[in-house]
Amino acid sequence: MRRIMAILGFTLVALLTLTPLAGAQGERASGTLVDGTGRAIGNVRLEQRGDGVAVSVTFQGIDVVQPGEHGIHLHAVGRCDGPDFTTAGGHFNPTMKQHGLQNPQGAHGGDLPNLVVGPGSATQGGYAYQATATGVTLSPGPASLFDADGTALVIHANPDDHLTDPAGNSGPRVACAVLALSTPGMPNTGAGGAAIRWPSVLLLGA
Repeated sequence: MRRIMAILGFTLVALLTLTPLAGAQGERASGTLVDGTGRAIGNVRLEQRGDGVAVSVTFQGIDVVQPGEHGIHLHAVGRCDGPDFTTAGGHFNPTMKQHGLQNPQGAHGGDLPNLVVGPGSATQGGYAYQATATGVTLSPGPASLFDADGTALVIHANPDDHLTDPAGNSGPRVACAVLALSTPGMPNTGAGGAAIRWPSVLLLGA
């Protein structure tokens, strides 16, 4: 009997230890990228991976996101009210660090490498961007993007210098996507109240 209880206890500990990790892998989120008038210009996909959250953006509308480099960040509030998207708040920053991937006192959890619009990022019908956010998670916890007020992805007019606090001199916000957590095969209510489902994912190379 004692041997059986010991085995059961070990199994329970193993399950408690492994279950959160298994649940974290593969979690996903998505959103529609819009310009300041609310016009849809692209899509954003997030996926939980072992090294962080993979961020994939596909978009058209280079009249909005013009050729060149642009700051791109995960913001602290899941709202994208045009025309300036200030309702998305500041960068997601659960550890209260300074801004910038090159800042010795940084970086924000929502800081990402610049988006580059040009021949190297062109795809059939538009442009694509990929990066990994290593300081955030889609799972519950202090670094979760999906706290009480959600999260948004914002693209800026200018490049991020990755040093200047609080936003890297990235300039005005020109595009925004409210992100909603989604579990494959299960509906989830997004920020607009509509049920969403995770579609088949096609990650396009930048």
